[in-house]
Amino acid sequence: MPEKRPQTSTSWKLIHGLPGHPLHPPLTDATIGMFVLAAAVGVIGALGGLGDAAGEAMWLALVGGLIAAVPTALTGLADWLTLDWGSDRWRTATVHLLLMVTSVILIAIAAWLQSSGWQDGTVTAGGLILALVGSGALLLGGWFGGAVVFVHGTRVLETSSPTPQAAPTAGTARFVREHVTAEGRRR
Repeated sequence: MPEKRPQTSTSWKLIHGLPGHPLHPPLTDATIGMFVLAAAVGVIGALGGLGDAAGEAMWLALVGGLIAAVPTALTGLADWLTLDWGSDRWRTATVHLLLMVTSVILIAIAAWLQSSGWQDGTVTAGGLILALVGSGALLLGGWFGGAVVFVHGTRVLETSSPTPQAAPTAGTARFVREHVTAEGRRR
């Protein structure tokens, strides 16, 4: 099913970005980067590296990621609301949304548990475990987010000039079967 036609108002552009340049994907880089940094610093700190700085750096990265998650989530929600409900694209985006919300909740709890580590410079077990589990949900959610763009073509502009044969995005087995059969007939 086709994606709903984007609006052109200034407010729409502020939350969605320009055609071909959506705002949500680049914002995800900051959020993901901070959450992954927090988990990595937590692991290094738990293994004895970085001294007292590990607990403080982990907490700061968790909080920084949560701050970055606000505009990331708002722009993602705005994009999600434009999708045709019930379509394959919408279902994939909904799984992405649920996994990302789960990740942010786990990271928020990790930040709360790690707050004592901010004060005394330690990496707390609860903060580290939830940061790692939250990062796992983040990884899986990002995979579904990639599918929203690369499989379903969300917010991707079509070019007017023909492009080389694109890799199949859906129905890969059928594509390969038809392609191999057609190649066999040509010989």
